[in-house]
Amino acid sequence: MKQIVDKIVSSTLIFILGTMVVTVVWQVFSRYVLGNPSTFTDELARFLMIWLGLLGAAYISGKNMHLAIDILPNKLTGNYKRNLLILIDILIIFFVSSVMITGGGRLAYMTFILNQTSASLQIPLAYVYSILPLAGLLISYYKIENIRKMLQDPSSVIQSDVHHVNEGE
Repeated sequence: MKQIVDKIVSSTLIFILGTMVVTVVWQVFSRYVLGNPSTFTDELARFLMIWLGLLGAAYISGKNMHLAIDILPNKLTGNYKRNLLILIDILIIFFVSSVMITGGGRLAYMTFILNQTSASLQIPLAYVYSILPLAGLLISYYKIENIRKMLQDPSSVIQSDVHHVNEGE
């Protein structure tokens, strides 16, 4: 199941990035070559950047490649390390559930109810803000999968899955 979710998310990220490139190239072309800048490209590129950043963060979280302060996990071994990593994942789930899923969901809902639209594209801002709860759900899913993996195979206490960012690298 995780591989299917990864494939969908990575394909969506590729599509968003490609669309951003086309949008920005069109903006530059219309401004400097045609002398008549496109009115919607700036806003579209901004919204795509929001989606790319949040969906990319969820994807990277699923790959355990996110930035982390790993001083304590590196000093621990065995069950202590596994339990700490599980606790960290639970804390991430709690944060994501309260801030991104609940808060982001409320934001998207309120902008939908208030019928707020973007200035140039005239699309409901709820569509733009819906990435918050979606990314939160994805991060929660990935963290639950990570916890399940660590509980099923305690020996997998993740040396190869956690990518360290050390000084000088």
